Parts: sequence; structure tokens; C-alpha cells
Amino acid sequence: MTQQIVHYSLHFLAVGLIAYFYDRKNWKKYWLILIATMLVDLDHLLATPFFDPERCSIGFHFLHSELAITIYVLGMIFAKNKVLRLVFIGLFFHMLTDLLDCLWTYARCAPCMQDIF
Repeated sequence: MTQQIVHYSLHFLAVGLIAYFYDRKNWKKYWLILIATMLVDLDHLLATPFFDPERCSIGFHFLHSELAITIYVLGMIFAKNKVLRLVFIGLFFHMLTDLLDCLWTYARCAPCMQDIF
């Protein structure tokens, strides 16, 4: 239960802090944009089953792949448009949140870590 609270707090509340520090004047608009980056989880719908609480999404779903994460990092660095850069920040933060969830889940199963590293 604690893991889920932390996971979804990072996905929905922590991004509010990111939005606030990104642009204090327009933080509510940017918070909504960051929440919209949650749509990256639509790739879960292509998996069978589409939700598995023991599965690490990092490296499993195509929008959570190493290639996708590399694109998110490059976008954060090189995107000139402020909104587009924020989208990449949101996507990368989403991946960090999911990685934390994987580490938490796999803390109970050390051999399972080989799935993501």
C-alpha cells in the first residue's frame, strides 16, 4: 500500500512541484501538461495482461524502453520550446518514478533485477 501511495504521489503531486519550479507564474498550466505525460502509459494496453503488479515497465513497454528514455533525455537537453522541453521532463520523471517502483518491487526478489539491468 505504501508503495502505491509513493508511486502515484510522485506521478501526480511531485509533478506539481516540478511545474511550480519550472514556471511559478504558470505552474497550474504546466502541472496539467505534466499530468498529461501520464499518457505514456498507454503502451501498457498493448501488453498481456496490460497490468501486472510484479512487472517492471522499464524495458518492457516500448515507450518505457532504453531508446525512448534516451529520446526523453535528449529532448530535455536540446528542445528549445519551453512546453516541449517540459513534456520531455515529464516523460523522464515518469520513467524515474517507474524505475523507483521497479526497485521497490524487486527488493523482494533480487534475481528479478536482471530484467531491468
